[in-house]
Amino acid sequence: MMIIMKSPTVKRPAATRKEISHERIVEVASRAIRRSGYSGTGVADIMKEAGLTHGGFYAHFESRDALLAEAGERAGAESVALATRLAAAAAPGQGLQAIMQAYLSPQHLEAIETGCPVSALCSEMPRQAPEVRHAATTHIKEMIDLLARQMPDWGQPQAHEQAMALLASLIGATMLARAVDDPNLSRAMSAAMLKHWTAAP
Repeated sequence: MMIIMKSPTVKRPAATRKEISHERIVEVASRAIRRSGYSGTGVADIMKEAGLTHGGFYAHFESRDALLAEAGERAGAESVALATRLAAAAAPGQGLQAIMQAYLSPQHLEAIETGCPVSALCSEMPRQAPEVRHAATTHIKEMIDLLARQMPDWGQPQAHEQAMALLASLIGATMLARAVDDPNLSRAMSAAMLKHWTAAP
């Protein structure tokens, strides 16, 4: 007979006021960088939106770049987590299709503030501080790995090559579809990208 023992419940200490404030700042900043870009995201505006005073910023972060890096990490983690859930919920062999359809959907194109941070910020990344670029690079690597694991030839070197090409295509198509002022062209770009990769061997 197997005896199932309950593990003792471990109570986590309640978050301090400083921890709650820190989380709020990062949450606001992760949306702000996607909405307004790195250069359009100011500390004063973030603190105001978070309901905190500008003077309290340096109790949480050493610099604006440190905030941008942490905000990028948060945005990237959210994006990867969503793509992972989509792949897991899809029918067997359909994970890649589910991710592509969601990424190229009108909802994602319109939701720049809560969408993938790479397609929202890619053009600005080369000019950012090393810690900000590192956060972006980590997210890009995670997305490549996630896409590679959905490939039919996962485990082979070409799976990562295909994943890199697919991610570049998804990001490029999204940036172009958001850039144009013609909704029909925007939808056509997304549809063409999806059709191309769906038909790809």
